[in-house]
Amino acid sequence: MARPVRGTAPGPAPVDPATVVPVRIAVALSGLSDEDLTFAVEAERLGADSVWVAEAWGYDAFTPLAFLAARTERIRLATGIAQLGARTPALLAMSAMSMQALSDGRFLLGLGTSGPQVMEGWHGVPFGSPLALTRETVEILRTVTSGERLVHDGAVYQLPLPGGAGRAIRSMAPPVRVPVYLAAMGPKNLALTGEVADGWLANAFMPETASAFLEPLADGATRAGRALSDLDIVVPVGVEVTDDEVEAARRHARGYAFTIGAMGNRSQNFYNAAFERQGYGEDIRAVQELWLAGDRERAAERVPLDLGRRTNLLGPPEVVRERISLYRSAGVSTLQAKLTGSLEERLTTLGTLLELAGEAAEARR
Repeated sequence: MARPVRGTAPGPAPVDPATVVPVRIAVALSGLSDEDLTFAVEAERLGADSVWVAEAWGYDAFTPLAFLAARTERIRLATGIAQLGARTPALLAMSAMSMQALSDGRFLLGLGTSGPQVMEGWHGVPFGSPLALTRETVEILRTVTSGERLVHDGAVYQLPLPGGAGRAIRSMAPPVRVPVYLAAMGPKNLALTGEVADGWLANAFMPETASAFLEPLADGATRAGRALSDLDIVVPVGVEVTDDEVEAARRHARGYAFTIGAMGNRSQNFYNAAFERQGYGEDIRAVQELWLAGDRERAAERVPLDLGRRTNLLGPPEVVRERISLYRSAGVSTLQAKLTGSLEERLTTLGTLLELAGEAAEARR
């Protein structure tokens, strides 16, 4: 794979006006207060496509979505992400099938491997081989949700367990389709996502250097006999419609100091590796060294402004509209908006974002 040149555009193919569709706008649920849950319900009214609930080491991702399934009618409900290894694949499948039944088919199962700090420190599960864990979990999920008897002979899972009293069981629930989205950043996991998933959850993504992600993703899709466009590419973005683009970009860039310094260790940090493949290796190493030395303020100041500006939608309406078009040209089909402020402020920003997404699609026709 050719190394992407820092700051270069992905070079999209010419657009056929007849096929132009607006990028879908999703929202991330940041908490479980009454205001947060009201925001999700109101986001449906405004026209958001989906709502994504995260899972770290606080609340789980499924329970809030079950709550929202009873209070919404159209918006799709997604885990963003449920941690692989925290549950058995069969339990994941059971939860997903329950959500599909409760939501009348609106559920999307977002999965990711998290990292050794969380899996081994919080769940007490060896991190092991993320690639094999991901592949086998998806295979078992598809077996269970399709109504087949669960038999699996893999490197991570053997079902039924050999030499025991276990039997090959078929789910008591009726078969159902569960779209699977994978959060992946490394080339091998990206290729696996292109091969087996319905969508990709993209972190550390910048449309200017999209090929760092899309080339391995497309390789995996080709291996499975399909096109990259068959995947729903979901990119989380902070959104601020503001006249002070530089100040907003600096604030968001500073926030990456924690990601670079603490989301992993000196030798293994998936975010850092992703930024390095996009041409920011020297900057990332400098930020990490400052953070690990305990100088967090200088670490935050050392984060390149590009990381704040290019991974988010920041600036006046015309700038936000232009960047929405750039994401769409790079192949992104869904932008997952991370909004802050009061309920009224978040809804106002979401309404503006939906309008700008529509205008960006019209401009490409």
